[in-house]
This record gives sequence, structure tokens and C-alpha cells, in this order.
Amino acid sequence: MPDEKMMAAAQKFVFSNLLSILFHGSGGDAPPDALPPHPSEKVCIHRRAPPAARLAEATALVVDVDGGLLLSRSLFPYFMLVAVEAGGFTRGLLLLLLYPVIACAGASGGGDVAVRAMAFVAFCGLRAARFRAGRAVLPRWLLEDIGLEAFDAVRRRPLGAAGKRAVVVWASRMPRVMLEPFLKEYLIADAADVVAAREMKVLWGFYTGLMEEGDGEAASEARKKLMESTVVGDDIVGFSGGSMEFLRNNTLSSSCKEVYVVSAEEKRKWRPLPSHEYPRPLVFHDGRLAFRPTPLDTLAMLVWLPFGAALALARIAVAMALPYRYATLILAATGQSWRLRGSLPPSSRSPSRGQLYVCNHRTLIDPVYVSIALNRPVRAVSYSLSRLSELISPIGRTVHLARDRAHDGAAMARLLDGGAHVVVCPEGTTCREPYLLRFSPLFAELSGEGVVPVAIAVETAMFHATTAGGWKSMDPLYYVANPRMCYTVEFLGKVHTAPVRNGAAASTDVANRVQRLMAAALGYECTMLTRKDKYLMLAGNDGLVGAKGPTCQ
Repeated sequence: MPDEKMMAAAQKFVFSNLLSILFHGSGGDAPPDALPPHPSEKVCIHRRAPPAARLAEATALVVDVDGGLLLSRSLFPYFMLVAVEAGGFTRGLLLLLLYPVIACAGASGGGDVAVRAMAFVAFCGLRAARFRAGRAVLPRWLLEDIGLEAFDAVRRRPLGAAGKRAVVVWASRMPRVMLEPFLKEYLIADAADVVAAREMKVLWGFYTGLMEEGDGEAASEARKKLMESTVVGDDIVGFSGGSMEFLRNNTLSSSCKEVYVVSAEEKRKWRPLPSHEYPRPLVFHDGRLAFRPTPLDTLAMLVWLPFGAALALARIAVAMALPYRYATLILAATGQSWRLRGSLPPSSRSPSRGQLYVCNHRTLIDPVYVSIALNRPVRAVSYSLSRLSELISPIGRTVHLARDRAHDGAAMARLLDGGAHVVVCPEGTTCREPYLLRFSPLFAELSGEGVVPVAIAVETAMFHATTAGGWKSMDPLYYVANPRMCYTVEFLGKVHTAPVRNGAAASTDVANRVQRLMAAALGYECTMLTRKDKYLMLAGNDGLVGAKGPTCQ
């Protein structure tokens, strides 16, 4: 018995010290829930939002991103996004199981302990060079979480000394690799701005899961930057939320002359930042999750996964075995529905030649729903399609293109001359946001009678059916694994392409016209961005098969 007691005591001692090293830093650090001494005689703390006039007088601004800019009080969804999108569902399950401990630590004042624990689970073992969630996944969810009132206060950036634009320090408890790409892409408007966030430690090219000790080197560098950019007597104003975590960061808060801490009651009255007021349009976004992974929503997803996998296989079997009119009825009963907006297009006047349908590209199965709406077989053309996607396709074999204008044009022309109805997506890649990428004008040079634009919209409840950096062969499986989803298909009026063949109009003019017609029907915006722009941003390559690019962080 004494040996057992001694062993239990030793295990408890080792375990407690291991937690201290992992989440607190070195053993001599102060407990994370202890408020460090604060020079209150120098820093004036206000329990309200900063007045616009006060911000206009300040020469520098320190923004607490977690508490002052974001509406949500918990950082758990962002770490869960990293865990699932970069590490997989098993890592997400582990983080969810740890949530009760994280919640208790946060409620008892150990906010930094909770952040370190979540960072450890989300990052430990990930390859640093391949991490892209900070640039490709998180920006959409961070933008949706910004408070309009906070954003209005921050974007009225004051003028600093000598009429120069004031320095803004963006402080956060999240790791720099999670936050900095979002800030630089959407919020930072001046090269002098500083991101004060801790680094994740890397060993042999992999994240260890440990963050920098204390406030991190970035906080010290930010304070040095503030001192260099201001003169004696200048005002440095801090802006935080209802939490006291920002005040515990003595490195930055002690640099401020005043700190405005918005109360939780006042913050609940804030409104989300509307998408039309985003500093930059969010055109590209990656990741499988179509919902914000709060603890309850994450639990629902993980419980659904085995049922969703079985339902996906059943849905595929029904779609491949039964005719459209029967399969769609059965699939609708399982939550996989579609709807036709408007009416079907008139039949082609040339029975010996096929009709060319031009649609925007939302997922790989766009041609399937065009075929279902027409109730007749169509031929799809695609640059790259996995063997699995082609195997489970209910519309037959896809024609592969080579991104060679002469080769691809001849291939589609042969199909049309043979009487096949062809579906083409001139964007060249999928876009899940309400934007249309630039249309390739090749389709306008092929059809004699004209082309039929098809406007397509997709709604999913749990998973996105597209990815730029994940396993593209799983795209259709993720779509049919959703508990509910709906395709909307709308056939627009035929656009004549005879002027292109006669030399009276440029093919680019016709392509742009079709793009504008689709955008008007869908309520989307037209862009001149291309497939290459998408993959360079989300995956760090040009989107070609087998291409490898630098890290997108």
C-alpha cells in the first residue's frame, strides 16, 4: 500500500508539472489567472466603447482582436477549424473531448491555459510547411465574427505625429500563424501596423503544439514599434472587450495611456459586419466545414458522420441504379433535393447537332443536375476528374480536356456535331462564394445556334463539396454525406453566337455577356479572377495537376 501511494503521488507530481510546462511555460511563470501588477497610475481604464473623437486624437491604437473586434467570446471554433481542416476528424474529436476542461479553465480565469491547451491539440504534429488554414480557411469565419461597431471604430484610423497615419497594433492570444494572414489580407492597411501574437514552436519541420512563453517576442517588438513611432506626450489608446485578458498582457496595456474595455452587455448589442462592408471581397475560401464549429455543432457533426457515410453510399447506389424520375423522388425523401427555377429551354432547331449548355461551376456534380433538369443524358467536359468521381457518375463518362485551346475546342466540337448535348463550365474551377470568375470565351466559338446559360446555386448544411488543397476525389462523397442539401437550376434565354462566327463580335464580349446574365439571375458579382488566382491564394500553386507550391500561411 505505501508503494502504491508513493507511486500515485509521483504520477500526480509528474503530470501536474508536465501540464505546467505545456500550458504555462516554464515552472517559474506566474499562474495564468493571476492579474499581473498594472501601472494604474499611468493607465486609465474606461468601461465603455472608445468615442470617435477620442480615437481621432490618439496617435496609436492597440486593438485586442479576441475581445474587442470579434463578437464571439470563445476561440474554440477557430481552433476546431484548424484541428479538423488541417488534422482531420480524429483530432477534432480529441479537441471536443477536451472542451469541458477548457471551459472550466476559461471560467476560472485561466484563459491563457485554455488557449495553450487548444493550440497543443490543434497543432501538435502538423507539418509547418503545409499549414494553410490561416490563409485559406479561417478568414471567412473571422470576417463573419467581426462586430460592425468595433470595425467602425478601428477603421477610422487616427493621424499620428507629423500627420502620419497612426500605428495600429493587433493583439491576440491566438497563434500568429492563425491570425496574421487574415489581418494582412483584410484589415491591415499600413505596412507600419504590427501583429502581436505568439509563435508556435517548430521542431524538425513539425509544430510541437507549444506556444511562446509569456506574451511572446511579438508583444515586445510591438511595444518597441509603438515607442519608435510616437513622441513624448503622444496618446496610445487600447481597445478591448469584456474580458480582462488584454489587461493581463502588461507588455502592451502598460504602453497605453487609456484602455477602453467594452462591457459584455454592450457587446451583445453589436451587429455582425455585413459582407458588403468587408474591407476586401471574400471571393475564395477553402475547407470542408460549412458551419461554424461551436462545441454543440461539432458534437452533432461527429455523431452524424457514421450515419452520413452510410447514407452517402445509399444515395449513390440509388442515383446509379434508378432512372432520374424515380431516383430524385427517393433522394428527396432523404434530404437530397433540387428545384427548377423558371422553365426548361426550347428544343434545338437542329436535331442532328447537340446543344451547348454553359453553367457556373459550384461543384463537380453540376452537369448531373443539368441532366436531371433536362431529363436526358448530357456529356460533361472537365480538365481533371478523379477515377472515383467518374466511377460513381450517373451521366456516363466525362470528356477530359487538356487546357489546350485547339485540342479542347476540337473535342467539344466533335461532341456537338455528333448530336450530344454538352455541359461546360467556363470558369475552369469551382467558386463557392457569391461571385463568378472570369469566363473562358472558347464556348462562344463552338456553337452555331447559340448557347444556353444555366445558373446554378447550391445549399449544403454541413460539408462543402469542393476543396483546393484537400482530396478532390472525395468532393462528391462529402456532398452526398450532408444531412440536407439542395441544387437550384435555372435555364436562361439562349445567347446567339453567330456574330462571333461571322466576325462581327469578339468571343470575349459574348462570354462577358453570359457571365453578366448569370450574375444577375443569381444575385452574384462578376470578377475577372481566374483559376490560377484561386489556387495561388488557397493552395500556393497554379492549379495544374501534380503542381506543388509554397506554403499559404
